[in-house]
Amino acid sequence: MSAELDMMIDDLRTLVEVESPSRDRAALARSAEAVASLMERRLGSRPLIVDGEAGPHVHWKGSAAPEVLVLGHHDTVFPIGTLERRPFAVEGGRATGPGVFDMKAGIVQAIHAVAALEDSAKVEILITADEEVGSGTSRALLEERALACGSVFVLEPSGDGGCLKTGRKGTGTFEVVITGRAAHAGLEPHLGVNSLVEAAHQVLEIVRIASESEGTTVTPTVVAGGTADNVVPAETRIHVDVRVTSADEARRVEAAFVALRPVHPEAMVTVHGRVGRPPMPESASAELMPLATAHDPTIKGVAVGGGSDGNFTAAVGVATLDGLGAVGGGAHADHEYVVVETMPSRAQLLSAILSARLASR
Repeated sequence: MSAELDMMIDDLRTLVEVESPSRDRAALARSAEAVASLMERRLGSRPLIVDGEAGPHVHWKGSAAPEVLVLGHHDTVFPIGTLERRPFAVEGGRATGPGVFDMKAGIVQAIHAVAALEDSAKVEILITADEEVGSGTSRALLEERALACGSVFVLEPSGDGGCLKTGRKGTGTFEVVITGRAAHAGLEPHLGVNSLVEAAHQVLEIVRIASESEGTTVTPTVVAGGTADNVVPAETRIHVDVRVTSADEARRVEAAFVALRPVHPEAMVTVHGRVGRPPMPESASAELMPLATAHDPTIKGVAVGGGSDGNFTAAVGVATLDGLGAVGGGAHADHEYVVVETMPSRAQLLSAILSARLASR
């Protein structure tokens, strides 16, 4: 391995071995410090650690007037203890460990990319602490910094084969609460209102909200109800994942959920949730994707169903290119991995894009 790759793997080990599950403020504080220390070591100056309700964000600025924003997150979906079960390792050309793909390798690549610039004064890096849980406490900050910089490059993992992500669906989670009435399932089931049976009716209505022609998916994912096997269930909750391609579809889907009505006259249906991440249209990346292909004519762009903070920056009208992070697979799964030999070239790609964008401003 090259000296550069050895250094990047060491840096990746440093970040992965500090676990950072979303909403765990103590763990995220340790992770933010690890990211900040790495930035200080590689970039020569200390970033700010910005406190947030869900955990601290890490904010590095080369100057008072940056023109490009590199955006990522250091929270992961894996609980404390995952590292003990699945420690950081490099075998067969793959790095593994909790959060290695989404997105700690992307953070390492970005830091090395900025360090390689001849002049990083107009670059800003923001690494947030709550992307995996909706960016509720960082959205205002990342939108503000995106508008201030004018261009955003997102460190989410690449698409298949290293593709960049030029468009994303809007995403949302809905919870549909069915309220019935409990009763003894053997003695007097007729006196109950079975929330689970009502939920079955509602699931069939919910899936009809999807639109294949519009690319809108509506997927019930979790159902929980009942208290005991001899009790008519009084409450059942349905969680639903929604992906939309347009703002019009987001409004239609939200209205359809609000319009759900119970089949049983004594049941109640209550809906919570919305499409929280607006769609990122492919037009958002139109200015920036050519900068990538100028460096590497073989690189491709792809629109994907998953959401990221790029959805927010695109929605406020800022040019956004996503998928500039690691090449690998298995995001959010135990088999996640990074193809380590690609890390230097991905850092070089980001560095070249940043240089080209700054030269054009």
